[in-house]
Amino acid sequence: MRPILTLTDAPDAKATAVIEDGLNRYNAEKAGYWDWRALAVLVSDPDTREVIGGLVGRTSLGLCFIDLAFLPEQLRGQDVGSAMLRQAEDEARRRGCRAIVLYTISFQAPGFYEKHGYRRFGTIECHPPGTSRIFMVKDLIRHRPE
Repeated sequence: MRPILTLTDAPDAKATAVIEDGLNRYNAEKAGYWDWRALAVLVSDPDTREVIGGLVGRTSLGLCFIDLAFLPEQLRGQDVGSAMLRQAEDEARRRGCRAIVLYTISFQAPGFYEKHGYRRFGTIECHPPGTSRIFMVKDLIRHRPE
């Protein structure tokens, strides 16, 4: 069989599910188990209850990955981000994770994450010039809450 390759910027849900399910089965076979779970800390407007920010990630095979994090400008500097991170870290520990991995962009929040015990383990230059993606990790075993 010679497969057909199709490049798209809009894969449908069925195609994505085939790929995810195939990889999940493979990982479960090799690791002996599969424990992938979504993780999110949502920040909502107190009046409307609409989500206005938060973080989204996942846990799997002893690691937590933060994929996205955002707070509106008016909530920054009020410890909301710190509380979000603490909740995610506490839940990751409950799920048996030994570390949290994320990346941030140089103009986003590397200092914020460093202040919370994350360390850089890789940097890749990207666009615009002078900008980089910074890969960070926090050891949840060494950094336990007091």
